[in-house]
Amino acid sequence: MGCDPMGSTLPSWSISAFSEPLPVAANTIGFLGPQGTFTEVALRDTIAQQRPDGGTRRFIPFASMQDTIEAVSSGEVDVSIVPIENSIEGSVSATVDILTHEIDNLQIVREVRIPVRHQLLVRPGITLDQVKKVVSHPHANAQCRIWMRANLPGVEVEAANSTANAVERVAKTDQPWAAIGNRLAGETYGCEILAPDIEDHKDNETRFVFLARQRERQDWFEPYKTSVVCEIVKDQPGALLLILQEFAFRRINLTKIESRPSKRRLGDYLFLVDMEGKVDDGPIADALRCLCCKLPRLTVLGSYPVGKPLAFTSR
Repeated sequence: MGCDPMGSTLPSWSISAFSEPLPVAANTIGFLGPQGTFTEVALRDTIAQQRPDGGTRRFIPFASMQDTIEAVSSGEVDVSIVPIENSIEGSVSATVDILTHEIDNLQIVREVRIPVRHQLLVRPGITLDQVKKVVSHPHANAQCRIWMRANLPGVEVEAANSTANAVERVAKTDQPWAAIGNRLAGETYGCEILAPDIEDHKDNETRFVFLARQRERQDWFEPYKTSVVCEIVKDQPGALLLILQEFAFRRINLTKIESRPSKRRLGDYLFLVDMEGKVDDGPIADALRCLCCKLPRLTVLGSYPVGKPLAFTSR
């Protein structure tokens, strides 16, 4: 493998000392707003706002991905939740780029996955044949193309900043418009479901991550995932192999490899790698130390439990 495993050390992070997962211990949690987004759905499906001790957690919406992530980075909130990947549309570029290039004091501490169910929402009394415009976030529209083509052919589609923003706009207009959004948004803004579950792929789901200024404890009895960013010296034959061989040699299972622009020059890329296991597992720790020797930059985005712990909702 070409280097002494102890020849380079990874940056140290303070580890949570809480007796419960960091998102559960948080008093304030930021989410990508406005109210009624799928991010809020993921948050409320995961963590109860009412605490067991009788207190109440504050769920705070922010206007953009940047604001949501900076809120936890600056200490305005204890934890934030943001979308990072959709099974149909792929990675959420804004989240990935901010964590990769702009903010370096955060760790992914938990991930949750929720099914995406899109509803066609209207003001009470509007019928399908009356709809003249559909307001939608571009991703939501892309995930409902087949239904839209079959049921609202030729109807104008207008972009919105989020599905919640689309529902809010439809609720405020006196025009026969519809929005693609979720049930929570419909309840929040007083719209009713004209057509339920209009997504083209019924296995559509989105992965969300909780971010904090500490690393999550590494002793929960759950499967873990570790996410890293690898920067290569230059694009050349064998550049990716240089990274992959360290994991293959130690039989570490990689669950995702994705290239992202380095933002330095055209054709220059970074690699985002997800793997099964904890950052302090022997094989992973050795692989990452070796990569520190070989690469100009290696960043650990987080080492965290996988999926959606159902126990969250009962805590």
